[in-house]
Amino acid sequence: MTTSLGLSLPASGHKKRKHRASDADHDAPRKKKKEKLKQDTGKLPTEPSTSEFRVTKATITLSVPPVFASNLRTGVEEMLDSMIMRYIPSLCGVLLAHSNLHFLSPTASINADCPFAICNVTFDATVWSPSIAMKLIGKIIMYSPDHVSLLLHRTFNVSIPRHHIPQDVWEFEYGPAENDPEYGEGAVGSPVDKEGDAGMKDSDAEKMDAEKTEDEAVPEASGQWVHRLTGTKLGGTDGYLEFTVIGKTVANEMLSLQGSIQSDPFSEEHSTTQSGKSSRKKRDK
Repeated sequence: MTTSLGLSLPASGHKKRKHRASDADHDAPRKKKKEKLKQDTGKLPTEPSTSEFRVTKATITLSVPPVFASNLRTGVEEMLDSMIMRYIPSLCGVLLAHSNLHFLSPTASINADCPFAICNVTFDATVWSPSIAMKLIGKIIMYSPDHVSLLLHRTFNVSIPRHHIPQDVWEFEYGPAENDPEYGEGAVGSPVDKEGDAGMKDSDAEKMDAEKTEDEAVPEASGQWVHRLTGTKLGGTDGYLEFTVIGKTVANEMLSLQGSIQSDPFSEEHSTTQSGKSSRKKRDK
């Protein structure tokens, strides 16, 4: 191993040091530089990852169905394809893609009378694995008095609870009631509007649905979070919001995040218990 070779010393090492004793001052800066490089190298593996995406070498044992007995590679690739966009505990993230598939053994094994071929394979796995305290940017898709929902990379769900939104900066502004005859679903339209709606072509309706899909989602009309002083909407005109990852939730092999926009998101005053106590104090007053 490299470590053992680095620690071993030749028998003539003492003679060489005596011969170059006069150059001790000349070699001192070089030794310091080596020691500093060694210290820096030792710190590199402990540094946290700055990216939510990573590529790692994964090894897995698969039981390939007998239908793929003539082509095990195709069977393994199909099984790996079925794992895409699912949270894999051993990878600590969601598998996005796989490549460079290799079999660790030229043969597969079959146990007893089980027709499945057991194969040990290795591959490069592209994983989405955001870490706690990482800052990300998502698009707001729904405003609620209790939380704000975001969509990350048009795929992953993020929830920012109320106690992780600065109440001294932002407040929830309720929208019109659903049963309001002027603004709600029961709004009375003019005859011209009704005729226009009736005469709308199916192609126009499909085009409107496509535009809504491109915009991810339209926030509900029940209200929105606005700035207390300026009145601007949370997320601005484009709806993108930067948040800090404070938690992860895995359900049905899907990974969702919990976020915060507090300046100190990990403070105890922003926990659920503390927020519940403060709300009870307000009610008592």
